[in-house]
Amino acid sequence: MAYWLGVDTGGTFTDFVLLGEGEPRIHKVLSTPAAPEEAILQGIRELGLEERLAAGELVIVHGTTVATNAALEGKGARTVMVTNQGLEDVPLIGRQNRPELYNLTPKATSSALRDTPVEGLAARLGAGGEEVEPLDDVVIQDLVSRVSAHKPESVAVNLLFSYLDDDHETRLGQALEDAGLTASLSSQVLPLRGEYERGLATWLNAWLAPRIRHYLNRLSAHTRPSPLTIMQSNGGTVAADQAAGRAVNLLLSGPAGGLSAARRLGRDLGRDNLMTFDMGGTSTDVALLDGDIRLTRDGHIGPYPVAVPMVDMHTIGAGGGSLARVDGAGLLHVGPQSAGADPGPACYGRGGTEPTVTDANVVLGRLQPEFALGGSLALDVGAARAAVERLATRLGLDREAAARGILDLANEHMSQALRVISIQKGFDPADFTLASFGGAGGLHVCALAENLGMRQAVVPVRAGVLSAEGLVYAPRKRELIQALPAEAGADTVDALARALDRRGRAELAAEGVAETDIETTVSLDLCYQGQSSTLALAWQGDPAACEAAFHALHEQRYGHRLALPVRRVNVRVRCQAAAGSPAPAALAGGTGAPAWHARLPELSAPVPVYRREDLAPDQQLDGPALIFEPVGTVYLAPGWQARVHSLGHLLMTR
Repeated sequence: MAYWLGVDTGGTFTDFVLLGEGEPRIHKVLSTPAAPEEAILQGIRELGLEERLAAGELVIVHGTTVATNAALEGKGARTVMVTNQGLEDVPLIGRQNRPELYNLTPKATSSALRDTPVEGLAARLGAGGEEVEPLDDVVIQDLVSRVSAHKPESVAVNLLFSYLDDDHETRLGQALEDAGLTASLSSQVLPLRGEYERGLATWLNAWLAPRIRHYLNRLSAHTRPSPLTIMQSNGGTVAADQAAGRAVNLLLSGPAGGLSAARRLGRDLGRDNLMTFDMGGTSTDVALLDGDIRLTRDGHIGPYPVAVPMVDMHTIGAGGGSLARVDGAGLLHVGPQSAGADPGPACYGRGGTEPTVTDANVVLGRLQPEFALGGSLALDVGAARAAVERLATRLGLDREAAARGILDLANEHMSQALRVISIQKGFDPADFTLASFGGAGGLHVCALAENLGMRQAVVPVRAGVLSAEGLVYAPRKRELIQALPAEAGADTVDALARALDRRGRAELAAEGVAETDIETTVSLDLCYQGQSSTLALAWQGDPAACEAAFHALHEQRYGHRLALPVRRVNVRVRCQAAAGSPAPAALAGGTGAPAWHARLPELSAPVPVYRREDLAPDQQLDGPALIFEPVGTVYLAPGWQARVHSLGHLLMTR
């Protein structure tokens, strides 16, 4: 019998969820950022899964931060970019966006892109896909020689209008491969209009691919013969041997696992409208689901736009490990700097001395000394108090007031992130349920809901490792997209959709997915004439019906519709097959009695403290209360109630 192991590598912890026989098993180990596979192998050993791994009975689904960290830290591979002659400066000119619009003396920004050599090709296509300047063997060999002189690890090829005809890119890519160079082609990475965004996506893919390949090769060497699949930024998985060539599609690999679990949670509860709040040790990710995971082509990673389809998520540097400090003017700041996994917050007892959000929760009693983070990491209450006391002295406050200030400021940062993905996009938070997960999320969920005027929240069972659990529920998926020719009619859309469908199904079949298990959906990106941003709508084969739906969606999203022609810009095809992972069992439950009562500095009466595994189905809890488990703690604030769902989720109402 196969066992399914979800592995989510975060900045502080690496989380594990094992599904198979009986109750799901959960585990956490401290991450090893220099070599992430070491923490994964440690967790497999500590879970006692080495024999099943060696027997090929362990299906591993992994959410990785290797691509994200390499991009943010500027540690990609030596890459050369190839474009048409005369366009060599486009990657640096970009859209001429300025981060400080009114600063007359802006500081020069540095990025790996500035150090990337760019070589121009003396051949090109016209705007209709016709050949304007031919590509012959002499031109190809000259280009290959110039590229080879840079001794690159990877090459990015981005030629004009390659989304209409990929012949030039394909021939050039083959010549580079014949010369022993690995090439990423824009016509394969992102066949869309916009040479800047298409070029950046192709460069990112080429720049990150060698780092992903080396990491996955190291990890695969230890996990064979058990299958290894990787979560993509679009919420679906891909086999590890195909993932290396899709590095740009892995930039939100880990966080996408949480949205996969949130989608399943919404279906279990019959709630389509969820706002998700994933608070870990280093950062917080927020997203909005209105029936399904929302994808965007306007994502960013550091200073780089990422136009490949990825989950629509907003990330800020606020987590349990976020450092609190006082600036020269005596003002309190929280984040984005983090204590990370080493040394971590002061309460970890690993040498940290600076106060963090986690230390503030310890000082206010919301994390009790009896709680063991990750099931094994004991809390050093004295160290947390000493760290917050030093900050309080600088602020001229008592220790508890300083701790409350840290939490209030962190909560406001996270509330603002939730406003970005809801109010700023035309959604009322009051119409949604706030779904909290991540190791630190349950301590802040009530405060965030109150800040946003929300009355309902849910903390799922195993919330502290929900991103890892969501990995094993994620479907095998391909999100394929193709720019449409100008004035494309229904026949053209259908023909391109069929071609993309064949490609997606072939890739899934190569992973062993049965043809009958694959489902396909087709959608169009549309916009008003003159607009650059698009809205995606399901394609039913009727252009008139699609345009009418676009007008309605535009009015719902932006508050108005325009009397302008509607352009069909791109066709999208989603091919996916459901994961075969087993469903978790219903909550067995216990007596529902509190394990003890604790005194919290902010409250006059003792507060009941519950072990989550002791809660009974349909039990109702009244705040204030603490509910703890090895992978997370929930602070049920005064004025809130919680009901225990049959699957163990905490359904909270204000």
